[in-house]
Amino acid sequence: MKRITESESNHHDLETKSTRDLLIGINQEDHTVALAVELEIPQIEKLVDGCVERMQEGGRLFYMGAGTSGRLGIVDASECPPTFGVPHGMVIGIIAGGDKAIRKAVEFAEDDREQGWKDLEEFNITEKDIVVGIAASGTTPYVLGALETAKKNGILTGGISCNPSSPLSQLADIAITPMVGPEFVTGSTRMKSGTAQKLVLNMLSTAIMIRLGKVKGNRMVDMQLSNDKLVDRGTKMVMEATGLEEEKANELLLKHGSVRAAVEAFNH
Repeated sequence: MKRITESESNHHDLETKSTRDLLIGINQEDHTVALAVELEIPQIEKLVDGCVERMQEGGRLFYMGAGTSGRLGIVDASECPPTFGVPHGMVIGIIAGGDKAIRKAVEFAEDDREQGWKDLEEFNITEKDIVVGIAASGTTPYVLGALETAKKNGILTGGISCNPSSPLSQLADIAITPMVGPEFVTGSTRMKSGTAQKLVLNMLSTAIMIRLGKVKGNRMVDMQLSNDKLVDRGTKMVMEATGLEEEKANELLLKHGSVRAAVEAFNH
């Protein structure tokens, strides 16, 4: 298999370039990423719909990856409760090597083909759940092993990679493969491949949460009020929805704990 993610950069003699030229080169490459993701919208749509169907029945969404890919899954999963007010166990990010690998690479963790499924079993995974493997190369054994066993157990699987015809894109029920081409620094998949994966994850979780009714109009009405900025934002949303003055809106918001609950209380 030819790995596009490992192919030679289009930019040469980087150490001889000025700072400005380096930044322009990186930015030129980044321009191509959103277009590559756009071509994958039909596949992303399939995965969103599959997730919504299962999550409406109490299913959970699991992201699995190693290194940068694993960290991106954890970031996306960890943002769902504060943004959309869903329980912490609804979207779960799992990284090869465990939580310590979030900060520091754990050597050879991604090469263990058995460990991914063992990590999923700790969550009592069932066929109501969904497992999405994330791997820029599409060849990470930790991710492939987990998806293979998930499929055998009748669990819907998705794959996000940047190499067409990779083992991951062939294995996953729904493969999302933005082809971003060679990296600015050859093989540095934390760059364009990582950006593409982040864009796909943004689309996936946001669309799922909107379809599950966690957004009203275009507002995060169920967001957690976990800091002053969010309380302030929530207060303004309550003011807009009810016509109340700031002090009263703030009082109502803090009493009921979310914009949705505060507005519903006001309307009844």
